[in-house]
Amino acid sequence: MGSRAQQREALRDKRHTRRNVLLVFLAFVVLAAVIAGAFVFNLAHSFDSKTQKIEQAFPSESLRPTKAAAAAEVTNILVLGSDSRGDGLDLAEEGAGSNQRSDTMMMVHIPSDHKSVYTMSIMRDTWVDIPGHGQAKINAAMAFGGVPLVVQTLEGMFDSRIDHVMMVDFEGFKAITDSVGGVEIDNPIAFKSSHEAGHMFIRGLQTLSGDQALAFVRERYAFTDGDYQRVRNQQIFLKALFSEVLTPATLANPVKITSLVDEFSPYVSVDKTLNATSIAGLALKLKNVRSSDIKSFTLPNLGTGTSADRQSIVINDEKSVQEIAQVMKEDQLGSYLDVKGLLG
Repeated sequence: MGSRAQQREALRDKRHTRRNVLLVFLAFVVLAAVIAGAFVFNLAHSFDSKTQKIEQAFPSESLRPTKAAAAAEVTNILVLGSDSRGDGLDLAEEGAGSNQRSDTMMMVHIPSDHKSVYTMSIMRDTWVDIPGHGQAKINAAMAFGGVPLVVQTLEGMFDSRIDHVMMVDFEGFKAITDSVGGVEIDNPIAFKSSHEAGHMFIRGLQTLSGDQALAFVRERYAFTDGDYQRVRNQQIFLKALFSEVLTPATLANPVKITSLVDEFSPYVSVDKTLNATSIAGLALKLKNVRSSDIKSFTLPNLGTGTSADRQSIVINDEKSVQEIAQVMKEDQLGSYLDVKGLLG
């Protein structure tokens, strides 16, 4: 056994070592915080600077419904998909009529408990009342009055407020698919794309590249039921994409997340309030949501028909629309969809 002096020296060394370990640990925590802060800041800056802003996304406040008390914490996001940008889309985003029509229309509904996400696809040829223009295909609202008229039409149908609007160029599907290294889907129907590249899609599991993903979500001419199958394929792809993105391997990888945001943002236009800060707040509320919690369905309709002016249309199921409008206001959409067996 050493002397008291040696014991005191050993104790000082031990305390010194523990203090150094603590300081190193604190240094790593501080460094991690700085890195995380810089990462989040750069990510936010990238999204806000690269996305395009929709100058006028909403109609006049006097034309809009108020939120029901039961749905105060519900979030509704309108997602519009288009094949191309250009003057037509720019005019639509400014709230003006244009030659632009929305090829894809989805309402993303997030209940107040933030435990799930429901994506409702609306057939683009659905025959509805468009304010100020009478009855027409719902995708004509974009041509008549730009994004604000699309919002007004849908808010009138469901008597529910749309909180955010996002417009996505289909080219974005290509970019985001390549940024995650491909997306695996389970294709229910074998088909050959009618587009120039003529991609062949076998039935069953396969991994899509960006070019293939773009062809997959756009195709409708190869199917006997046309746009119906295209909508189903878009739902299949989006669910597969969410499954790829919402994994620890992606979410815990700053490089991969940065690549996702950098690649996808230039193809997205959003309303002025849908910025990185609001998305981060929503993401925090949805932190426990996984791909199995993201559920999709198509707004029920009564099949196809012909309008008085001889257009081929999808006949609106007004009874189902009224029922969905009511449960959305009551924050009971999930229960209704389960009972009706509408979830895909």
